[in-house]
Amino acid sequence: MTMRRVFWLALACVVISPSVYGQEQSPAILKEYDQAIDRIAERAMASVVEIEVTGYGVPENDKDQGQQQQALERQRSIGSGVIVDPDGYIITNNHVIAGAMRIRVIIAPATVELERGNTRLSNPQRVYEAKLVGSTRYADLALIKIEEKGLPYIPLPEYYHFRLGQTVVAIGAPEGLDHTVTKGIISAVGRQPEVDRPMVYVQTDAPINPGNSGGPLIDRDGNLVGINTFIVTSGGGSEGLGFAIPEPIVRFVYNELKEHGIVSNVTIGAHAQSITPALAAGLKLPQDWGVILSDVDPNGPAGAAGLHPRDVVTTMDGLRVDSLPKYTAFLYVHKRNTPISMEVLRDGKSVTLSVTPVDAAPLIDNLSDLISPKRDLVASLGIFVIDLKHSAVGAMLNLRSDSGVLVAGLLGGEPATAADLAVGDVIRAVNGQPLSDSQQLRQILASLKPGDAVVLEVERQSVLQYVAFEME
Repeated sequence: MTMRRVFWLALACVVISPSVYGQEQSPAILKEYDQAIDRIAERAMASVVEIEVTGYGVPENDKDQGQQQQALERQRSIGSGVIVDPDGYIITNNHVIAGAMRIRVIIAPATVELERGNTRLSNPQRVYEAKLVGSTRYADLALIKIEEKGLPYIPLPEYYHFRLGQTVVAIGAPEGLDHTVTKGIISAVGRQPEVDRPMVYVQTDAPINPGNSGGPLIDRDGNLVGINTFIVTSGGGSEGLGFAIPEPIVRFVYNELKEHGIVSNVTIGAHAQSITPALAAGLKLPQDWGVILSDVDPNGPAGAAGLHPRDVVTTMDGLRVDSLPKYTAFLYVHKRNTPISMEVLRDGKSVTLSVTPVDAAPLIDNLSDLISPKRDLVASLGIFVIDLKHSAVGAMLNLRSDSGVLVAGLLGGEPATAADLAVGDVIRAVNGQPLSDSQQLRQILASLKPGDAVVLEVERQSVLQYVAFEME
């Protein structure tokens, strides 16, 4: 018997009705349920893409080290994305495209049914070069675009809600296996895995693995519940603890990135914290849950609006605030440059105020997060740099220097020239010539020959010193 005949015999066994073997037919409701999920998954798969990224990133085993020890290495990674606009706009995770030199989007039809004589197991692919529109590390979202129109897409409706326990489907490319579909339920809504990080997520038990990042989590009607972003695991694979960025945050970030290219951080100049029973008892508060303002900057928007320390926040824009994650989420997704109507309890009385958030200084967990490899690499020195001129980075890091270039990352492996530089150094001058920006640095280095002596004046931990070496 030929292998071809064996294959089709096995395939026939797959598609033969169970009734052939004398088994009872499945209840109609189960068949209808499966068919409904089939249709939703098939329709949604047309909007899901695989994303290939080549660029520079911190090796996985170095991510827990201090930034001084981190060296960026050439990497290739695979993730997922979802088309949210027919004109080629695609939402994915920021960590999928971070450090990218090149982003490619792969669109391919999915095999959805095994049928004798009509099954295509090798699907033609369309590959597009994508450009980065913008990203936000805080929400771990990015918007990329390909030059194509009329694409199938999953819309981002303004009014949409989801419930605990409802069926959801995750679609992505785990380990590069595109259009992998898994099913589960919403295990929790408004989950805050890290107490010190106020981002909230939708938790699901639908199996999610590396490569699913950036792909959609959809409900039984084909609506986007969220963007799959990470898992909690002890073994590296799915253990039923997957987390997706909720659709309201995805929608807000998409609109901000499409219009402005960035999502600015905002503040009202007040510190909020969760009310605990002990805190409520000690301060004799009217409730032992919710959010209290513990500090208010008198010169900030909150102070100008009349907010006080010990005010208990009850509503924002008419919506109830019952937890710190909800307070933070309302502030994050609030339309920029417009006032928030806040209702607070003060000495047992309800007070309504209007406060307009202002832009806050960007948060920097690691200097390498600020790097654009294509723009910032100085290959001959094996460093990634950021121009300090016209940049707020120097003030945020309390640097003495207001010009020159900041070393924001080191290139893994041996650089062309062995210069003793570290992340956080500021190169102020080359051979006594004051340095304005990275373009000038590259021009000076290009003019030198092997064996030429180079002396860099460097600010390192607020101390000026020299770094001397020879060009190679």
